[in-house]
Amino acid sequence: MKWRHLSFLGVGLAVVLIVFFVIGYIWFRDLSRPVSDSEQTVRVVIPKGFSASQVGQKLYQSGLVRSPFAFKIYLQLTNSTKIIKPGEYTLKKNQNLREIVRKLLEGPDEVWVTIPEGLRREEIALRVVDQLELEESASFIREFMEASDKLEGYLFPDTYLFPRDIKAEQVVRILNSTFEEKYAEIAKNQEKRKKSDIVKMASIIEREAREDNERPVISGILWKRYDSEGWLIQADATVQYVLGSINCTVNDKNCNWWPIPNKKDLEIDSPFNTYLYKSLPPTPISNPGASSLKASIYPQESEYWFYIHGKDGNVRFARNLEEHNANIAKYIYN
Repeated sequence: MKWRHLSFLGVGLAVVLIVFFVIGYIWFRDLSRPVSDSEQTVRVVIPKGFSASQVGQKLYQSGLVRSPFAFKIYLQLTNSTKIIKPGEYTLKKNQNLREIVRKLLEGPDEVWVTIPEGLRREEIALRVVDQLELEESASFIREFMEASDKLEGYLFPDTYLFPRDIKAEQVVRILNSTFEEKYAEIAKNQEKRKKSDIVKMASIIEREAREDNERPVISGILWKRYDSEGWLIQADATVQYVLGSINCTVNDKNCNWWPIPNKKDLEIDSPFNTYLYKSLPPTPISNPGASSLKASIYPQESEYWFYIHGKDGNVRFARNLEEHNANIAKYIYN
């Protein structure tokens, strides 16, 4: 009797599982159908960092899938939850769930490209090539450098959505036009210096400062040095720019464009070297962001003439050379 009872339970459990399987299959098949017979296309932007659930919700809100939950299950069943790349996709309302996922796995039509603050033109070109995964990288870089000639400092760092087949000159035009828009917004006709000088100084501030709250004070120090007789700007970043120009080529992906200069490097005879020449560099040395541009236009006055960043990354300001040397001994060599 005991074995018969167990056998009956086993059969009953199997029946229940089969019923659940059939119901689940019917449910999933129904929710996998296209939402419409229309061939209408819908452009969907998937931001960076979106989870499978968030992507499913985005597709559901765009009228492309019947259920975000069914979408997530399908991704899990196909082991595709971490493969979908951020960017912009063009999808159709008459595509079923399988077709939608297949299109997503092919990659976006437009790709998010992030350009950090403080890069030079060569680094921007390399970053765009890398993030767009371009095969013809050498020709793109060459065209980018030609199109951006005389625009160092005027290519605004931000996150952009670019078509995968975008031309180099289009990238340059977008970055430059964004810079002009941002600059006009920040300056608001209140600048007291030439725009070219402001951008040059902002490009130095971008490389010299590490935190936004440092930038106005460092700007005040650098402008005060620039305006005062007998003082040089003496910014390490300008020497780093010279070293990068000497040691790196635009096609070298692994080159350090911003090496730490030694004492001998500070003597390199270059118009960019602010340890030797009183003037600002001939061109900007990097492409500054909004915070550095704002700091350059609106410097903060202070009693300081010197600053360093210690081994802990924090900035230390000094009123005179004696204090500055003490900070170096304490926070760099100690």
